[in-house]
Amino acid sequence: MTETNEGMDAEQGDFLSREVVVSNEHGLHARPAGKLAQRAQGFTARIRIVHDEHEVDAKSILEVLTLAAGPGDVLEIRAMGDDAAQAVEALERLFHKRFDE
Repeated sequence: MTETNEGMDAEQGDFLSREVVVSNEHGLHARPAGKLAQRAQGFTARIRIVHDEHEVDAKSILEVLTLAAGPGDVLEIRAMGDDAAQAVEALERLFHKRFDE
């Protein structure tokens, strides 16, 4: 787990970043992707999920599904905004709980 506070670029400002591992047996399929997107929608922060070079909006189940993240894959959660720290913590907990599967 890493946490950084780096600039995405001059226009976007600072963001928080945390690496998580997909540890549930079937990866980030529809049900966990839905839980992730639903939880992310509860925050005002801009939240992105990165897998390799593919970056998607964490608030969109369809975009999260395009990551095709499987068991053992390392993802990066990036959040920027007033409640970014809370958002990163909440999403990290979902991964640690294996989305209750």
